[in-house]
Amino acid sequence: MDASARPFGYGSKRIGCNGDMGWLEYILLSVRSGSVAAASLPPSLRAALEEYTDAVRGVGARVLELMAQGLGVAEEHRGVLRRIVAAPDDAGGADEMVRVNHYPPCPSPVASGLRGVTGFGEHTDPQIISVLRSNGTGGLQIMLLDGRWVPVAPDTDSLFVIVGDSLQVLTNGRFRSMKHRVVAPAEGQQSRLSVIYFGGPAPTQRIAPLPELMREGEQSLYRDFTWAEYKTAAYKSRLGDHRLGPFELPAAAAAQESTTKAGHHCISNAAVQAPAPAPHVARVH
Repeated sequence: MDASARPFGYGSKRIGCNGDMGWLEYILLSVRSGSVAAASLPPSLRAALEEYTDAVRGVGARVLELMAQGLGVAEEHRGVLRRIVAAPDDAGGADEMVRVNHYPPCPSPVASGLRGVTGFGEHTDPQIISVLRSNGTGGLQIMLLDGRWVPVAPDTDSLFVIVGDSLQVLTNGRFRSMKHRVVAPAEGQQSRLSVIYFGGPAPTQRIAPLPELMREGEQSLYRDFTWAEYKTAAYKSRLGDHRLGPFELPAAAAAQESTTKAGHHCISNAAVQAPAPAPHVARVH
């Protein structure tokens, strides 16, 4: 199936329908209740997908509870984030997807000064939470606030949790969706394989800062919207676009501009700064 025509199914190099390209092939499946895409799989593969999804969904739910706890949410409300992902809906329940990305070694010559060929371009995930597992081949990188890219060391025994745009809004910016990308392995290296679970809310779920988190007098940084509205807008954009921009209120735009200026200042002084440390990745047991 041509990825430019429909988002689900098999795709190769073409990422979406807006001109984004990468050195990979992938399978993207919806695992929502009653999903035709999942139901059409061979029985053995469907069973494996359901078992894996159940497991990583549980990990994501537990992480969301710990996030709520870390934000100081009262104990009786700590399931507020988890319930948004798991909430039933007349349109078919939570919007969950699983994506398998395969990055073969890239035989093309690399331009002088470049570290590698883009496997998957820089982007943020629009959903609430993503849970990623990969093989022992590196390539995943995250962008620091000052614009520098740092690699995330591969670990076959770990799951990597990524904050999505929707979670950034739900927490009124307390958790931020960081840009990340994948650099394809060079010729002679092992292929990179990753499996990502994307936990999104139901299409009619309204996304806005949670009342349980808002302090007295605190203003929302975002206008509220439904997940269906945001998903539609995200799929019309390019990978690297600032997708939350159209949904930000003036206070958020000012904060974004301040962060950008601070990042430019840091970059201009990079020569006198120590190298950025590798990002800390907490293991999920």
